[in-house]
Amino acid sequence: MKAETVPTHASNQLKGRDCLKLADFSNNELAWLLKLADQLKHEHKVGIHDEPLKGKTLGMLFEKPSTRTRVSFEAGIFQLGGAGIFLNSDTLQLGRGETLADTAKVLSGYVDGMLIRTFSQDALEEFAENATIPVINGLTDRYHPCQVLADLQTIKEIKGGLNGLNLAYIGDGNNMAHSLMIGAAMMGMSISIAAPEDYLPDTSVVQDTLTIAEHSGSTVDVTSDPEAAVRQADVIYTDVWASMGQEEEQTNREKAFSGFQVNTELCTLAADDAIFMHCLPAHRGEEVTAQVIDGTQSVVFQQAENRLHAQKALMTALMG
Repeated sequence: MKAETVPTHASNQLKGRDCLKLADFSNNELAWLLKLADQLKHEHKVGIHDEPLKGKTLGMLFEKPSTRTRVSFEAGIFQLGGAGIFLNSDTLQLGRGETLADTAKVLSGYVDGMLIRTFSQDALEEFAENATIPVINGLTDRYHPCQVLADLQTIKEIKGGLNGLNLAYIGDGNNMAHSLMIGAAMMGMSISIAAPEDYLPDTSVVQDTLTIAEHSGSTVDVTSDPEAAVRQADVIYTDVWASMGQEEEQTNREKAFSGFQVNTELCTLAADDAIFMHCLPAHRGEEVTAQVIDGTQSVVFQQAENRLHAQKALMTALMG
């Protein structure tokens, strides 16, 4: 199925919008963002330094630890000519009981956009409902759209396109699985999720993705058989077995996921030129072996770098 042409006026359509999940955008808008990310990466590499967000300020509220999200957004807003302000609930009146609604209204008068990395998708959405500025999801327990935007950019760079590819995700049916399902289906990629029975993706997200896939011509499969999921896959993806906030479940999760490790043997079932992806941080010897993540198929650091460029595209579109 041939991808539709991206409209040149997409940037105007995105200005002032939120990014709470990838499904907030149309297929064409997502494709346009990926093209903009490619353009901004090229300009960065050749030394072109336009400043479309000169004088703009991004508030960055973090309630979870971060390496890639914090540094890539802070560097990104700086490269675009703006400034970032790091915030957390302990240093705001949120920590003393001020409501999210009041905080959103106050900060809307100070900054031009908000990045929020928190536990609850509901809290993120409540903030966005009360804000008058663009709000970007830097990660919640339900979705991680910025990571998948960078992932799609990475796959597109390596494979030359997205439509018609097969992606296999092996592991927890978590926020990464949810956002990968949506992003892949929007771009015409077929996706297989392999997770233990007790850790499958949320059924409502699966249903939403199936609806998207019907229109894009892709397929969505959810299974508990990792070998079936990776057969002839063009991309193999995994994540940690215990995400932030689930540390007390580590022992039980290690038992549940013992047959879901991405190793050399599993990778032999995929396409010969399959690539391996991981959103990082990784636990070598658990969800993936060192031979795979440090091997020639791995593109994890290209992924990590593309967080900078994909998010610059997002900020430019929403805040410009």
